[in-house]
Amino acid sequence: MIKEINESLEPLTNQLLNHSLYKKINTPEQLQIFMEHHVFAVWDFMSLLTSLQEILTKTTNPWLPIGDPEVRYLINEIVLAEETDINIHGKRQSHFEMYLDAMDAAGASREKIEYLLMQVTHGTDIFLVIATSKLPISIKQFLKQTFEVVYSREPHKIVSAFTFGREGLIPEMFSSIIEKVQKNFPEDDLSLFKYYFDRHIELDGDEHGPMAFKMVEDLCGKDDRKWQEVKEIAERSLQSRLELWNGIEAEIEAKTEMEYA
Repeated sequence: MIKEINESLEPLTNQLLNHSLYKKINTPEQLQIFMEHHVFAVWDFMSLLTSLQEILTKTTNPWLPIGDPEVRYLINEIVLAEETDINIHGKRQSHFEMYLDAMDAAGASREKIEYLLMQVTHGTDIFLVIATSKLPISIKQFLKQTFEVVYSREPHKIVSAFTFGREGLIPEMFSSIIEKVQKNFPEDDLSLFKYYFDRHIELDGDEHGPMAFKMVEDLCGKDDRKWQEVKEIAERSLQSRLELWNGIEAEIEAKTEMEYA
């Protein structure tokens, strides 16, 4: 079924892999816009991941073994790498924190993501935070779609968004971004940015991607209803990413037009 779903998703994945956005990242200012939007996808990715950990492993006391040990291993292995990977300086750091450091080095603003995190830290309902924020519509819809899946509490749906919308797509998509960016910027100026993407390409392509597909198979088994819902969530996740990319491109174009007006 994995092969069939991937084949059905090809039109959407091809749109993402060949998106015209990549051709629009030609100046430091345009890269900053990209990062200021994309950081929200870096952040909410962790909520997809840890929601799977909450459901599929025992993270409260008293501890008991629950579920399939193979699934427990897969999810814990991915969490370990995403939360405590080795950064460019040889220190432990989450990929989200690496991305924030890369934003600083590139001159991108943390203001919007830090305001959202402050609201979340204070315990404000995430959907209320999204609805009342001044974030671009493309970011709002992306976050809303993610957290609707997270709060479904249905692991096969969450693992679909995680796998087909993130892990299975990221290596090729990030390679497209890095290839374009490297042509336009001195490598030394973007070492942290490149390192973040390279780590994701390496881990997701060689390890996490195959692990995630294995989780999909384990969680769906022979349940046709679950497989159909996996396909639907995968399509929605890719469409949501396309809308995010369209939003970034639109802001870059609008800022460019203002500069030349």
